[in-house]
Amino acid sequence: MASLRDALIGAITSARDAAIAEGELRLPEGATLPPVGLERPARPEHGDYASNAAMRLAPVVRDAPMRIAETLQRHLGMPDGVAEVHLAPPGFLNLRLDPAWIAGRVADIRSQGDGFGRVRVNDPRRINVEFVSANPTGPLTVGNARGAFVGDLLCRVLESVGHEVTREYYFNDFNAQVRNLGLSVLARRTGQPIPEDGYHGEYVADLAAGVPDDLWAAATAPGAEADAILGRWASERVRAGIEESLAGLGVRFDVWTTEGSLYEESWVERGVQQLRDRGHVYEEDGATWFRSSSFGDDKDRVVFRSDGRPTYFASDIGYLGQKFSRGFSELIYLWGEDHHGTVARNRAAAVALGFDPSSVHWVLMAWVRFVRDGREIGMSKRAGEFISLDELLAEIGPDAARWFFGSRAHTTGIDFDIELAKRQSSENPVYYVQYAHARCSSILRNATAAGVEADATAGLELLHHPAEQAMIKHLLLLPDVVADAAERRETHELTRYTLEIAQLFSQFYRDCRVLSDDPAEADLSRARLALTDATRQVIANALGLLGISAPASM
Repeated sequence: MASLRDALIGAITSARDAAIAEGELRLPEGATLPPVGLERPARPEHGDYASNAAMRLAPVVRDAPMRIAETLQRHLGMPDGVAEVHLAPPGFLNLRLDPAWIAGRVADIRSQGDGFGRVRVNDPRRINVEFVSANPTGPLTVGNARGAFVGDLLCRVLESVGHEVTREYYFNDFNAQVRNLGLSVLARRTGQPIPEDGYHGEYVADLAAGVPDDLWAAATAPGAEADAILGRWASERVRAGIEESLAGLGVRFDVWTTEGSLYEESWVERGVQQLRDRGHVYEEDGATWFRSSSFGDDKDRVVFRSDGRPTYFASDIGYLGQKFSRGFSELIYLWGEDHHGTVARNRAAAVALGFDPSSVHWVLMAWVRFVRDGREIGMSKRAGEFISLDELLAEIGPDAARWFFGSRAHTTGIDFDIELAKRQSSENPVYYVQYAHARCSSILRNATAAGVEADATAGLELLHHPAEQAMIKHLLLLPDVVADAAERRETHELTRYTLEIAQLFSQFYRDCRVLSDDPAEADLSRARLALTDATRQVIANALGLLGISAPASM
């Protein structure tokens, strides 16, 4: 079933085009038509949907919004599922849905099953989403976890509307931090003090104990760079552990890219040379600079230092070219909110390299503050004082973690209450939603045991109670919620929607007896069972997109 919102927008668009074709709306030559807007009014008396199409058209066709709305209404007629269209100042088209039509949609939801909510975009793209990308200098901490959840959920949503998505993890394997990790392993192995910029966690002791003999011999040979040799080996061991931790969370990656490969495969060299050939690179004070300020950045940026060492930005330049060479039409980077300056220089480099700036997006995620019993938990990977992702998952489970990280806009900070996430009560939103799914499943099992089955279509017209109508209307919103999340590259509304469905089901369950012993209400019982099954399906579909389990019993 197509999105109801899209169907109504299509009907209003056709009415507008018909009015223009018949000369009732005069469009100046060369004028651009604004898109048709449609929203759900906050006040029920304004209908189920409202369009401001007339107000948007007013400055284009140079007429009063109310007269334009009257014209649109004449050509609109009564779209499928709409019982009433009325006008409201200063030019709104208010649409009220037919209750019988609403009730009949229960059958559509059930017939689509797992596919309900997946509306395909008209222009599917090949999208690369890079997320987490924490340096492999220690286990993933809860501080890294938000990127994993947000990135995985975004990928799931993009795929659900038809995009081809590649999940990518990028990590530095030869920078100063990796060398410091190598020096820390060396110190632990030889019983020396940990360097000032080294890593102190117990995981370093485990790494030191596991260094293969041949690698140790190579690292400690005369003239060998022990920090680089041990650091790269240790970082790969840590990376393998990171992959295992993410797998426990249900997060997978299609591609793991190292910073070193960008140099080994000459992507950095080629990218910088391309900028040089275009006149965007210059030499000053022995360093190589990119004219980032020519593309909106606040200053130019160093690519190679005066001693010849590359900056992180040099790798970023090569990485842009490497990604686009693989045929992606869009790149999405998920970074921490402290990367605003990095975004500016990378956006400048993308433009200078000739890439469409609208095809590269950066999603900057706000901080997460972890709280237990009202007190903030401090963390430092370098000092070895942190909660690992594995520890968090062992304590609260992946479902609760996924919900709490996915329940806020990425630009909004989170106070993550660990004790609340563990609580199995209605105070815990993920438990509340899962319980609603389990209750639906239980009702259906009990009905089957009693010999009552949900009917595919018969009796649905009986679903006219306000709680039933509110429930169905909200179920029908799932395609729009998913489509909006994919278009805006923002997914937190999905958790809110799923919680609202659970809350509406509680009201329906309270106000409408599903299984009745009265033979006269047999058809109504079957219809309400069908609605219960549709609700179960929608909750399961939404939780599936969130990567959260939908238990049949609790």
